[in-house]
Amino acid sequence: MPSSATTVEEYLENLPEERKKAMQQLREVFLKKLPKGFKEVMAYGMISYVVPLSTYPAGYHCNPKLPLGFVSIASQKNFISLHHLGMYGDPKLVKWFSDEYPKHSSIKLDMGKACIRFKKPEQIPYTLLAELASKISPQQWIAFYESHLQKR
Repeated sequence: MPSSATTVEEYLENLPEERKKAMQQLREVFLKKLPKGFKEVMAYGMISYVVPLSTYPAGYHCNPKLPLGFVSIASQKNFISLHHLGMYGDPKLVKWFSDEYPKHSSIKLDMGKACIRFKKPEQIPYTLLAELASKISPQQWIAFYESHLQKR
């Protein structure tokens, strides 16, 4: 359910009332805890945090005109989602997150390869997500991304 909003503010303004607070809190977590160098943008209809082209001119390999994506948050039809591409292909990070999650939530983890879904806004473990946000710098993400591109 991608949004057609062109700015983060417009995206947040158009959310259903019951999702606004949670999405604003998630945004604040990532703005505060992501290492310096990531940039907040609207991408693929979601609030996204990317490595800007000024830092990584090669951009996203499928479309080099786009910055290298890292994290996105979105209000979907039935849940709030967090797409953390740093967990895609990093078993150590996934294991850490999976082991930590039950310490922060009584709800079973609902996660795909890089997508974490929260059916109820009040179940979002902001403290854990803040720690997750701080784990990878833009430089580490670029190195990880490039190493996985070479394996293809």
